[in-house]
Amino acid sequence: MSENSEIIPNGGHRLRSLTLVPQAAGLGAKDFKSDQEVRWCPGCGDYAILAAFQAFLPELEVPRENVVVVSGIGCSSRLPYYVSSYGMHSIHGRAPAIASGLAASRQDLSVWVITGDGDALSIGGNHLIHALRRNVNIKIMLFNNRIYGLTKGQYSPTSELGKITKSTPYGSLDQPFNPVSLALGAEATFVGRTIDSDRKHLQGVLRAAVEHRGASFVEIFQNCNIFNDGAFDVLKDPDSRESAMVRLEHGQPVRFGKDGEKGIKLMPGGMQVCAGDDPDVFVHDAHAEQPAIAFMLSRLGNVDGAGVTPVGIFRSVQRPAYDDLLRDQISAAQQGGGRGDLGRLLTSADTWQIA
Repeated sequence: MSENSEIIPNGGHRLRSLTLVPQAAGLGAKDFKSDQEVRWCPGCGDYAILAAFQAFLPELEVPRENVVVVSGIGCSSRLPYYVSSYGMHSIHGRAPAIASGLAASRQDLSVWVITGDGDALSIGGNHLIHALRRNVNIKIMLFNNRIYGLTKGQYSPTSELGKITKSTPYGSLDQPFNPVSLALGAEATFVGRTIDSDRKHLQGVLRAAVEHRGASFVEIFQNCNIFNDGAFDVLKDPDSRESAMVRLEHGQPVRFGKDGEKGIKLMPGGMQVCAGDDPDVFVHDAHAEQPAIAFMLSRLGNVDGAGVTPVGIFRSVQRPAYDDLLRDQISAAQQGGGRGDLGRLLTSADTWQIA
């Protein structure tokens, strides 16, 4: 990885952009494999994601000691154990908060958050949306299997309406979250979606996420073969995937189907499927400043048989990263002769004594 950087007043460098190279000097996928036994259920989609992630990390050309993987609680959150880098298996839903502190204080780190649909969207919902809103320079991988796997099969915030589980024997009454829609609503500057079984696509989205300065959010459809097997079969089965999945490419007309015979066009009420040769098939612009079109794409459909499911990069726009702004503010205060005074801060403004 080569970098574009600029000198900042404290003598360090602010990383502005990343250019990935095929392989880091002297490092390979095996160098990012820890000595811990991988303990997921046989056949779990997490294995494929882990292998793709370990194979991808050498491309960063970042020393292993400068890679940090932070997770919360859940099956996906075991991943830091299996990566030979620094990492932390933190508490439920709080991984984005811990990662934000790391990114803000250590600009030399490549900070990753590994989370799941339950961890990130239930107890961790507030931490997730504010990390995205602030545009902290962290990379968030959300494994979405639409179930609570670690605690043995309760419905999750992404489970479909009417889902029969151990905790909803008569069917879930909750309207599920759409993680991509949620991220776009939180003004995330990079939002992508991919799938565990498509390694090339998964790594391609991760490359784009790393090249982005600021918060990157990647939803990964991940099969739980024990408690929610087949949740994404429509996107994997050769007989259905071409007509059910829309692959988004910036600057390209949005077409899908085996031979591109279908497309998507904008209508006054939203988007709809049309013929691939329709002159109104719209061209995807991931760099559009406003997220409205990306949001409409995220609402096209789901994996339950209704509509079609877009994958790829929905949005990638530039906005100052929170950690850069923070360091600029500290530097400006130091240059201006400002000096913190904790005692003065604690005794300023409205204070009183209790007799």
